[in-house]
Amino acid sequence: MPSRNAIDTPSPRPSASAVNGPDVLLECDGHLARIILNRPKALNALTHPMICEIAAALHDWADDPEVHTVLLTGSGDRALCAGGDIVSIYRDARTNPEENAQFWADEYTLNAQIKRYPKPYVALMDGIVLGGGVGVSGHASHRVVTERTKLGMPETTIGFVPDVGGTHLYSQAPGELGTHLALTGVTMTGADAIALGLADSFVDSAGLDSLIDALKRMPVAAAIAQHVASTVPPAPLLAERTWIDQCYAGNDLPAIIERLQSSPVAAAREAAATILAKSPTAATVTLESLRRARTLDSLEAVLEQEYRVSLRMVAGPDVIEGIRAQVIDKDRNPAWQPSTLDAVTTAAVQAHFASLGERELHLPRVNAPELTLHESTEREAIA
Repeated sequence: MPSRNAIDTPSPRPSASAVNGPDVLLECDGHLARIILNRPKALNALTHPMICEIAAALHDWADDPEVHTVLLTGSGDRALCAGGDIVSIYRDARTNPEENAQFWADEYTLNAQIKRYPKPYVALMDGIVLGGGVGVSGHASHRVVTERTKLGMPETTIGFVPDVGGTHLYSQAPGELGTHLALTGVTMTGADAIALGLADSFVDSAGLDSLIDALKRMPVAAAIAQHVASTVPPAPLLAERTWIDQCYAGNDLPAIIERLQSSPVAAAREAAATILAKSPTAATVTLESLRRARTLDSLEAVLEQEYRVSLRMVAGPDVIEGIRAQVIDKDRNPAWQPSTLDAVTTAAVQAHFASLGERELHLPRVNAPELTLHESTEREAIA
């Protein structure tokens, strides 16, 4: 496994059968380079060394003329990736806070690297795709979902906030659908993900192996077009948009809760109860993060904001308590501090967004054209 600082270090180009450590498989088959997240028992949750290894491989493949396309998949049939390894985050928050800071710096750098990647980057978002899994797939140039996709950002459940560019993606969703998802932490379907702008193409899961084979032989756009489902299922969230847009408008979380509770729609009242069970601090900071993300001009700017917020959140009591209640002791009974929304002060919320000074995360801005040279050649060949 690479060192924790390996994110900027190119790795040797692996052969088609190479295995760079047990948790990430890196393969090259013809012009297709593959990243296979390989922790199926942990739903392919990301560790820090995995982040570094993926970033190093992408760095190397970007300049490799033999690599035309990169494909991200997960081992097993349950998940692409269920997020970051929160047990490690819990342990490091208690004993080595700087490791969490470095983990997020490297992870967010990877998220930006994927967004600006100069070659087609295809993510097969099959099964569970949560948290950090959204970070390594939701910024891809080609995002494929299936009927098994369950995608979401459940961070408020553990006293944290959506990150890995999640506030960027959710803030750009139609109306207030992203606000609803971020605050409640509920998942969406593959059809929802397309409707909200978090995915591009719907392929039946039975056709994924054939799609992968086609990606070895064909331009990306043609391979996907050959495998997309003839009919995309309805997006359930779109049917809920009227009450969601009405209830989640504005920047005042208590007012949002009040509108949800007084709504004649049962789903709205259920959403209120769900949000009230979350960390009051995490929910309030999440809403502020989304509203600020709407005004920022790039994914990089949002990731830099998320870095500030993440460091402040993990320094507080609720992240440790939330992970303890959900994952360590599994009593599902977190003792949030403070325990009510009205006890969360404006000053406390704003402090999460203050500059980190010398610790600021500075991500490079790359003027990436909408169409890379390789993709342009592909499309001309298709035409």
